[in-house]
Amino acid sequence: MKGLKLMAESKRFVYADNAATTAVSPSVLRAMEPFYTELYGNPSSLYSVGQKAKKALEEARRNIAACLNADPNEIFFTSGGSEADNWAIKGTAHLLAKKGKRHIITTKFEHHAVLHACASLEKEGFEVTYLEVHRNGIVRPEEVEAAIREDTALVTVMYANNEIGTIQPIEEIGEICRRRGVLFHTDAVQAAGNVPIDVKVQNIDMLSLSAHKFHGPKGVGLLYCRKGIALPNLIDGGAQERGRRAGTENVAGIVGMSAALREACDTMADRGERLAKMRDRLIGEALKIERSRLNGDPVHRLPGNVSLCFEGIEGESLLLLLDFAGVCASSGSACTSGSLDPSHVLLAIGLPHEVAHGSLRLSFSDGNTEEDVDYILSVLPGIVERLRAMSPLWETIQKNNIQYEIRDF
Repeated sequence: MKGLKLMAESKRFVYADNAATTAVSPSVLRAMEPFYTELYGNPSSLYSVGQKAKKALEEARRNIAACLNADPNEIFFTSGGSEADNWAIKGTAHLLAKKGKRHIITTKFEHHAVLHACASLEKEGFEVTYLEVHRNGIVRPEEVEAAIREDTALVTVMYANNEIGTIQPIEEIGEICRRRGVLFHTDAVQAAGNVPIDVKVQNIDMLSLSAHKFHGPKGVGLLYCRKGIALPNLIDGGAQERGRRAGTENVAGIVGMSAALREACDTMADRGERLAKMRDRLIGEALKIERSRLNGDPVHRLPGNVSLCFEGIEGESLLLLLDFAGVCASSGSACTSGSLDPSHVLLAIGLPHEVAHGSLRLSFSDGNTEEDVDYILSVLPGIVERLRAMSPLWETIQKNNIQYEIRDF
């Protein structure tokens, strides 16, 4: 307890859970503020304050489209990534079921917005193929092609994994789908603002993203839907979003998302280089801890993502002591942090339950510094050691020299 007391007295605050959500940047907040206090008119109204809001809404649409190399009329605003995923997947399934296409292809380590949408469709009689992602956490394009059938309606593969940060071969998968005449959707929630996205070059038919992952506000996102794909309406009612998603638009949120995405894209190269150096240094030093491992490919991963496992401890206990030391992190995905089950992502890359339980995700963004890395490395080894000293499992591992097998598929 003395060590914990000293840690608390000397701690600094390090927010290292940017894959869960990010702080709204000052410039984004400034861009949003007028639409709460001055230009608060309904964009559907004819008077000037409403029309000014409408103008800002459409300017945001054009700006976001330019960031993705899309056309403005292919951008549909939503409440976030989960809504966009559901609209793309369920909408495509119901659209193409009329043509006898009732087969969907996805992967075993998608975000639950995708997995649960697919599970819901299975209850309706659709068939879903779940592809392996292998030890490195990367989908193999040839396995995507091999899974395509005459009745395949959709392939949905995330751009970058939310837990282990691995970046998928999106352009290759998109080319296969375009050649085989199958629609291709990607959940790009973690990728947007962190890696370049070009929906035309990468043959992406539909794409989901969420503003709060790149220093925009919560509660707003979008679905890019290529021209010519007539998805069923998500919400019936008014004429908003060209009649496809009714409801008064969140103008301030949309303006904030536009400003955040533009800022993220403009600073992407320099930020990515800086964060990748921090990431690699943290990984290199953390792996010096006995019986630790890196989750996912060491190269093809998001610049700010570090995903580790430490044998003999529970990730939840690790998070609590890191929080006590002033470090905000996660064990797996923030969306499922209330679950006691090990991460489905880590199980999908072949980790046994005993190893997957000791997971830690640290994710950096604009506000993080080399000093943050120094501080994490100053507290992490001691916390792992302290938890192992209390762990019967660690005692058993040491006593019996247990070697866990990491499966490949």
